[in-house]
Amino acid sequence: MSYALYIPVTETIRALKSALKSSSAMIAPRIKMLIEMKKAGEEGISKRDLMDNVGVSSQSIHNWRTAYKNGGMEAMVHNGRKGKAGKPSVFTIEEHRQIEQKLKDPKNGLAGYIELQQWIEQEFKKEVKYNTVLKYAMRHFGSKVKVARKSHVKKDEQAVAAFKKTSSKK
Repeated sequence: MSYALYIPVTETIRALKSALKSSSAMIAPRIKMLIEMKKAGEEGISKRDLMDNVGVSSQSIHNWRTAYKNGGMEAMVHNGRKGKAGKPSVFTIEEHRQIEQKLKDPKNGLAGYIELQQWIEQEFKKEVKYNTVLKYAMRHFGSKVKVARKSHVKKDEQAVAAFKKTSSKK
């Protein structure tokens, strides 16, 4: 059985709840942990109870409590990344615009992501993995792997209208 540990939380519950509302999904469990610690008061709260209430692992609880003891609220909301979060984009802004034009052109004839990958290699002289192209197109352009079959780009619209007029309905 784990013993209750008291770590004084200096922020008020109201301030923590307002911080929780404006926090990202990665920071929210940390603030929930501080709220639980504040509610427990001077009696303290065990690591196991925090794990159950917040829904994270014991190692996360340990790391976050230590970070709060050493650095306060600033250490809790810091995500450990420098500058902008995540990796820089594989494509430049100009390349992004060209890909967008290619994908939005109804007569481009791209049958899938493999063709898009080959087009990128020819156009930009960059070798990009299939999965990178797939995820980039899904994230930035809202494309999907499985889509409904599109009509042919060279289809005669007048012939379709004439067919619909003459087709019999039973």
